[in-house]
Amino acid sequence: MASSGDLQHVARAAAREGAEAATVATPTGASPVIGALPDAPVADVRCRVFRARPDELIAMSFAPLTHRVMVLVEVVLADGSVGVGESWANYPSWAWRERVSTIDEGVAPLLVGTRPGSPEAAHRVLMAKLGPLGRQWGAPGPIHQAVSAVDIALWDLAARHAGRSLASLLTDHPRTELPVYGSSLGPDGVAETAEQCAALGLTAVKVKVGFGRDRDLANVHAARRILGDATQIFADANQAWTLPEALAMVPALADLGVAWVEEPLAGDRPAELDELAARTGMPLATGENLYGAAAFTPYVSGGVAILQPDLTKVGGISEYLRVLRAGEAAGKTVNPHLYNGAIATAATVQVAASSPATSLVEWDVRSNPLRRAADAFLTDHGTVVVPTRPGLGIDLDPDQLDPYEEQL
Repeated sequence: MASSGDLQHVARAAAREGAEAATVATPTGASPVIGALPDAPVADVRCRVFRARPDELIAMSFAPLTHRVMVLVEVVLADGSVGVGESWANYPSWAWRERVSTIDEGVAPLLVGTRPGSPEAAHRVLMAKLGPLGRQWGAPGPIHQAVSAVDIALWDLAARHAGRSLASLLTDHPRTELPVYGSSLGPDGVAETAEQCAALGLTAVKVKVGFGRDRDLANVHAARRILGDATQIFADANQAWTLPEALAMVPALADLGVAWVEEPLAGDRPAELDELAARTGMPLATGENLYGAAAFTPYVSGGVAILQPDLTKVGGISEYLRVLRAGEAAGKTVNPHLYNGAIATAATVQVAASSPATSLVEWDVRSNPLRRAADAFLTDHGTVVVPTRPGLGIDLDPDQLDPYEEQL
């Protein structure tokens, strides 16, 4: 178990590097704000898992999504205060089992009994201790995903302690509404889903591609036919193509008015993404499968136009803010990836509201019973309202979630 001395040592080291543990350097235009936690030790870190079968098959270019999954982490302090976070565990189907073990056996012992001081101080300790294990394990993703949930919970606690919404903790002037784009169009039923997006008042959508040239182009054409020229259309290949395949597909998508292409290539090939961007002129987006802010370095300085960190994968809010600051400084758009439950949705909306670098928030238009508590954020004119209550600004309804809870 990490001692309070361990936490203080790491915090002092961070301060010497110019990143004070209890004061978060905020997005451009905001004044520094305090992210201090209550002066009480962590009493418990506990997991809850919810799984729901989708009403219809959710196909991706690499594998279908068999269940909606929400891995919740509650960080409980000795004074009774509680913060809630969420970890990504959509793939593989057994990921939630590993996540619970990693949090219970790896993360919780490092926090229980300590006074972290701030979310960033705790994050530094967790990654200092668990990062090397992840490299040895060959599993940096699961480590970052587990830490993400705890980090989000600590930021929820910090904002509640300050009596402010997370967005207002991160900036003095948070946005009150954010434009969204509808995702999950395709590969089947594109016309019907496009009509649903139009009924929701959405002015931007994303079509799944990577299912073969003819099918991909037909689906984008169907979306364009239903939604018209005024609607922005994006394409998401989920890393399906090689560079030669992408060089053949991207111009065809451009001819159909696609405004950006997401993950056309594997996310760990920055040089190839740069080449694709240079040769096609198409704005490219990537980042949902990058872990830690350092992994974004070649993309911040390269040809990728849109950075897409996922709060529940990248390492939580602390790590996301580092990506956001780097993206802002480089003039990049930073649009978060979001395909999770209610807590991740609330946290993503709060953080997105803190920066003008975010142009759109992703909104899965398929039914998701694990997101119902956040569905009220969506307006009838293509935006989400940013909650103003302290913390993440959301309460979960046990009656809605209990039928989906796994017994751990």
